[in-house]
Amino acid sequence: MTRKSSYLNPFALWTDLAMQTTGMMLASAEVFSHRTARMAQASIPPSARDAAEFTLMGQEKMEAATESMQAAGLAMMAFSPFAAMKMFNEMAAIQTSLFHLATSSSLPAAISRHQKLGRSMCKAANSALSLSDQTANAAIDTLRPIHSRATANAKRLGKR
Repeated sequence: MTRKSSYLNPFALWTDLAMQTTGMMLASAEVFSHRTARMAQASIPPSARDAAEFTLMGQEKMEAATESMQAAGLAMMAFSPFAAMKMFNEMAAIQTSLFHLATSSSLPAAISRHQKLGRSMCKAANSALSLSDQTANAAIDTLRPIHSRATANAKRLGKR
């Protein structure tokens, strides 16, 4: 399982996911083209080499789908069941802090309430970033088995 954080660059994990998805799609298109042509040219019954390749196709798809579902399930179990409630409470804390700041009757009270608002906003931003990181990592982990097989097949079949 990948456990990356995007604290310094919030878009890093999502960019990584986009790049992996693009690579997987390109490799899949190459493999699909190769295998479709191979099926069209295969004799009836297929040669031993073709039969082995066709069997491998189905086997790999089942294995990759199973591993992908397993990764998605594990990632979902890792999500905090209270993440949405935590986010709601932190947004409510920001609203409360804003209200208190707006109703300050003195400069010292306003300064103190402004500091509390800043802390509430930082806490909410960190929670949102954590939830984003968890989601991106879950997607990356789920994509990994399919990506690895598609790129490995593109390399293997491209050599022929």
